[in-house]
Amino acid sequence: MRNLVKILKSLSDETRLRIVNMLMQRECCVCEIIQVLEISQPRASHHLSALYNAGLLKMRRAGLFALYEIDRENLSGYEMDLLRAVLKGMKGDKTAQSDLEKLKTVRKILPTCGQTATLKSDN
Repeated sequence: MRNLVKILKSLSDETRLRIVNMLMQRECCVCEIIQVLEISQPRASHHLSALYNAGLLKMRRAGLFALYEIDRENLSGYEMDLLRAVLKGMKGDKTAQSDLEKLKTVRKILPTCGQTATLKSDN
């Protein structure tokens, strides 16, 4: 039960829900999250850290850049169900939809930032 509480607490923030919405679409570099959500790097890192520490994300380094994605391989069935429920709940939300539109056009800081990111369709 402790893990469930940790996950639910990590999802109880609007910014984190918006980040999960983006990461359910594809891997994102921190610079993309900053631009889409129009937040500072420390704020983005704080929210990503909470999601990572709850076990929802995995992170990899590409040079100086940190890229995050949903840790689909290590999440249990109910954990993925929770994330799918979040995605479903955000489907009609204008802010969430705007974030996804911005994500399509966001610019990377350097050409190597996120160069291996691929689109994933879960919906």
